[in-house]
Amino acid sequence: MPLDKESAYLITTADVIRSKKFWDNKMTEPDTMTYTEAHFKSGDKTATTIRGMIFKKYSAEDKPWIISDAHLHLFDINELEAKRMADEWWESKGLTVPSEAKESLSILKAEEFEALKEYAVMVAGKSLVIS
Repeated sequence: MPLDKESAYLITTADVIRSKKFWDNKMTEPDTMTYTEAHFKSGDKTATTIRGMIFKKYSAEDKPWIISDAHLHLFDINELEAKRMADEWWESKGLTVPSEAKESLSILKAEEFEALKEYAVMVAGKSLVIS
């Protein structure tokens, strides 16, 4: 089903990397579960390094993420703000990206970024692997 204005939400890279829901889901997807299991069950350094690479993939570039309302449950976000930015983006036919989405990483303090990275790499998905 194509995305329409009513179901569109725009989230920022900072929104994505701040979301524990996103990281818990990402690190337990079929493609990443092997690394998550090796990281937690045997302390595999290579698996931990790969989890770090996954974090870097999603945190390296400030860009808007357009998602549908069906995917809101995957993120810890301000839905009203995400809807407002999506409406702005939609009205410009995708030509104008809200400044918040272009510069979201610059508002993160180094300590916050490191804490988010620590969660994504060292903690995310643990509850599904270790009972």
